[in-house]
Amino acid sequence: MPKKLLDQLLVIDIEATCWQGVPPNGQENEIIEIGLVPLDLVTGQRLEKRSILVRPERSRVSEFCTELTTLTQEQVNAGITFAEACALLREVYRSRERIWASYGDYDRSIFERQCRERKVAYPFGTRHLNIKTLFALSYTLPSEIGLEAALHTMRLPLEGTHHRGDDDAWNSAAILAELLRRSREGRVEPLD
Repeated sequence: MPKKLLDQLLVIDIEATCWQGVPPNGQENEIIEIGLVPLDLVTGQRLEKRSILVRPERSRVSEFCTELTTLTQEQVNAGITFAEACALLREVYRSRERIWASYGDYDRSIFERQCRERKVAYPFGTRHLNIKTLFALSYTLPSEIGLEAALHTMRLPLEGTHHRGDDDAWNSAAILAELLRRSREGRVEPLD
């Protein structure tokens, strides 16, 4: 088992094909964008914002999906395969050796499902941090809240376009960095 690196944490946000209602016959939700932000765990700095477009194999980008994400079929057609994207995460970002995080559990579950179904090696190690749950626990909330509401609660700006993988990863990393900073200082500010 590879040694865990604690220099950076990889914040991931995926966008997947989606429809208003059930998928058309023969289609399924699949990853079309992997947003990635390495977070320096010493400084709390977001080091990079990257969008990895993934060419879908079993679905098409619906009009609804384009309205939600701004991604078009033409854009994702120019992407790389899912297997290539997973290899890129492992080789360039050392994703097997680093903890990774996402805002919620959807990203982890769709990665696991798609890897299993496509027989592609899972690109991450066993440690996943759910920022959404961590946020709710830090603020002693009765339930988890969405990304925009969490940013508002922390008085952080929403940067970029919500429901774009790279921008949502960037914003999720801001929340995590602020939670870690406050934890180191021994405080979590109360809700107004």
